[in-house]
Amino acid sequence: MKRQVSPSEPLQAPERLSDQLADLLRERIERGELRPQDRLPTEQELAERHGVSRTVVREAVSRLKSMGLLVSRQGSGVYVAPVSRAKALAFDPAVLHSLEAVVQIVEVRRALEGEVAALAAQRADEAAVDRILAALAAIDTAVAAGGDGVEEDLHFHRTVATATGNPQFTRLLGFLEQYQRDAMKVTRANEAMREDFMEQVRAEHREIAQAIAAREPERARRAATTHMLRAARRIEEADASVRAALSAALVPRRHPKKGSTL
Repeated sequence: MKRQVSPSEPLQAPERLSDQLADLLRERIERGELRPQDRLPTEQELAERHGVSRTVVREAVSRLKSMGLLVSRQGSGVYVAPVSRAKALAFDPAVLHSLEAVVQIVEVRRALEGEVAALAAQRADEAAVDRILAALAAIDTAVAAGGDGVEEDLHFHRTVATATGNPQFTRLLGFLEQYQRDAMKVTRANEAMREDFMEQVRAEHREIAQAIAAREPERARRAATTHMLRAARRIEEADASVRAALSAALVPRRHPKKGSTL
């Protein structure tokens, strides 16, 4: 398969760089410039070509994988997905730039997380439980080291989903992450300023993990559902300065220029 190569074209701030890169790749796929089965440039090549970090490239590629536009082949690279009649799941980013929309995404997750946790409690083997407990500990480790714990928080929920043995849950929750990451950075900062909020989140995560480890599906379902309910409430009850910061983080960004190439 040929790999698409084109001149350097650095991406520009302040638009989120991973969103720009994902949009450019998506547009090239939709225009047929990147065809089914074409191999993408390597992570390093894309990073150098656009003047961004490899983390930005990974986020952009992950977003397009969750939409079904790209697929990974072990030991080979990332390819444009084969033609499929199935329509990729996607939310219109234009409607996901408000506090209300963030709460709506939390509500969607609430409908999923309870059942995911219950199934994990039924199906998780000892290795899966160990991974869940390790992911739980990693959140506190990250926060103690001065981080915001966002990626570790998301990883914890992905680990619970993986423990169900149903990869569709992992894919669906991974898809929703792209619409929560920015908001979570602000809400995590909000929680860090409120010790009661921080302890609530720790306790909620701990209860989910312990219920799964104890193989108690109904307890796990209640714990995960309660966590999502309280997550929405913490957003709604944030003080004015935090709500303003969250709103600013969600302001719609300008779209990349049409016709940009990779």
